[in-house]
Amino acid sequence: MARACGLGPQGREFKSRRPDIFLKHMYKFEDFTKLEIRVGKIVEAERIPNTDRLMKIIVDMGNEKRQVVAGFGHKHKPEELIGKQVPIVLNIEKAVIRGVESNGILMAVYDERATLLTPLHQVPVGTKVK
Repeated sequence: MARACGLGPQGREFKSRRPDIFLKHMYKFEDFTKLEIRVGKIVEAERIPNTDRLMKIIVDMGNEKRQVVAGFGHKHKPEELIGKQVPIVLNIEKAVIRGVESNGILMAVYDERATLLTPLHQVPVGTKVK
């Protein structure tokens, strides 16, 4: 069985323990800590007109509400997202997607169902993900 491989931090080859995963880059732990990831609660969700996949989602972060554009509208109905807690990458440059501003990235597994990542139990909105 072949293993996925790539270059590690010092330019040395490394091999993944899973053959179906190919790691494009290795990052230092300090790089990960630069991401501001916090848990928010989805309070509004709606489809973006004239798109198949895009949804505008409003997330309560505790001290503010963030608008995020997500590309899984073909897999979820807006009403089933309301109340879900999700981790959001906050310190990402804003993007304008089909004319709608997005100020964060929802974290999800992009499988056949576009599964949202959620905490195992309710946590206070704004909780930092480490």
